[in-house]
Amino acid sequence: MDSVTMLYEYKERIAMAVTFNYGSKHNEKEIAFARKHCERLGIKHIIIPLGFMQQYFKSSLLIGGEEIPEGHYQDDNMKSTVVPFRNGIMLSIAAGLAESNGLKHVMLANHSGDHAIYPDCRAEFVTAMSAAISNGTYDGVTVFAPYTGITKTEIARRGAAIGIDYSETWSCYKGGEKHCGKCGTCTERKEALRDAGVTDTTEYED
Repeated sequence: MDSVTMLYEYKERIAMAVTFNYGSKHNEKEIAFARKHCERLGIKHIIIPLGFMQQYFKSSLLIGGEEIPEGHYQDDNMKSTVVPFRNGIMLSIAAGLAESNGLKHVMLANHSGDHAIYPDCRAEFVTAMSAAISNGTYDGVTVFAPYTGITKTEIARRGAAIGIDYSETWSCYKGGEKHCGKCGTCTERKEALRDAGVTDTTEYED
């Protein structure tokens, strides 16, 4: 939901979109929707494999990891879905891509609801990472993360206002045929659409 909303809201300034295939249980679903939206908008889309993360990192989000927990992001058991320093790794690669293609920014669709359990989604991380990337590139590439201080509800509200059909997005960490409706990201998705007054047309298992 978040990345697709950012893609449409900032489509005029996005030159390239990147999906990282890092071995998550829902990567296949995400990639299909990312490709669909980029083709629709005429935005170049590349997929970069990061198989080493699935092989060496520990997270229930990854194929081969433990079961995805059910519940709300505030619950301690949801910490098992953290993929260590995922955004740091991906932003570093994106920074290299940006400088290689003469681009000035890399974008990240984190939001305030991520802050509870994901350290690499917090404002402090984004600020520090942006400074490190700027200092490490000749062109002074920076991180642009416009949703850092807003909720997923506000993202859903913005997306609905510009006509995004959220049934064409994927959230569920389990990566099944339908959204499970019970994991942290499904719960957050339901709440965001409800609170934004957006009709939820997602197909859930329950």
